[in-house]
Amino acid sequence: MKYFFKSHLAFNLFCFLLFNGSFVWSQEEVTTYYLIRHAEKEKGSSNTKNPHLSQEGHQRALKWKTVFSEIDFDQVYSTDFYRTQETVAPTAQEKNIPITFYDPRELYNSSFKQNNKGKTVLVVGHSNTTPILANKIIGIQHYPQIEENTFGKLYILQIHGDTTTHQLLNIE
Repeated sequence: MKYFFKSHLAFNLFCFLLFNGSFVWSQEEVTTYYLIRHAEKEKGSSNTKNPHLSQEGHQRALKWKTVFSEIDFDQVYSTDFYRTQETVAPTAQEKNIPITFYDPRELYNSSFKQNNKGKTVLVVGHSNTTPILANKIIGIQHYPQIEENTFGKLYILQIHGDTTTHQLLNIE
């Protein structure tokens, strides 16, 4: 099996999807959300509310593109900040999907849920907004705010009928 999967991440994603019943033969629509925080921003950027990514951040954005290489996203969302846009840009460009901007305070509303029902969605946010969104999707207060120096967390949430499953991977 080690030759079939290119990495532990691919194997983990395969197992997650296998054990959560999201294969084609399922009669109900499955909605899958992948949530990440933006990559590292420029140092000394405390004097601006909209910094760009650092070199390290650009490298992480390319790593995310690799992590997501086998996932067919239907939609890609980002806040309207340089750091989130630059984090998701390599993935969106590779998959030829436009980036849709969102307001994190109004993201998980009935319109958003309906528009993404049965789809596979990538959402890039911030250390404080990403766990809040994950908690809204799963319907309980489970995930704490991300530490300021942590950038490799990947939340995977699936909605299948009335059942919502979730897991948190650390991609470092």
